[in-house]
Amino acid sequence: MKIHPLPRKRNITIQYEMNPRTARAQAESLLSGGSHKKLRRLPHIFSRVLELPFRSDADVVVEESPECFKFVAETDGRIGDVVRAHTVEIHPGVTKIVIRSSSLVDLSSLDDLELDMWRFRLPETTRPELASAVYEDGELIVTVPKGGEVDNLEEGGEGNGEFRGGMGNGNNNRLVLVQ
Repeated sequence: MKIHPLPRKRNITIQYEMNPRTARAQAESLLSGGSHKKLRRLPHIFSRVLELPFRSDADVVVEESPECFKFVAETDGRIGDVVRAHTVEIHPGVTKIVIRSSSLVDLSSLDDLELDMWRFRLPETTRPELASAVYEDGELIVTVPKGGEVDNLEEGGEGNGEFRGGMGNGNNNRLVLVQ
């Protein structure tokens, strides 16, 4: 086994600029222990997400129709007979639908950081506040209705009633599965 010696010289690079105010600000940030960056955008966070109480590798059937998204997953009976869809606003403009058993509802558990959960990115045309969950014959069935252009047409808007593909970005008509 070969053992590599520790380097004797540390490579620390500091950028020097001609503006003394900027150089001083950089030196102060280095001495304070870190730089604080403002988050301008969070491209990895989607505005609407469905989270099911399964691990990320669970088999879930996803069906899309012009009226709704339907998610069907077989369970092992640990969920319970009565389930409910909770809509949680994580951040202004970021909504998550969490499916939990109604008998074990604890609002503090909705805020827990659970990393290995089955998640699905929902398009902008969905209505998370109208999501429903049903447990039938050993299967969890979650329905998330759509309401984008259909509601606009019913309210006398300028919509033409066509279904655009459901992702809301206009670039492509693909479904994106987020795990």
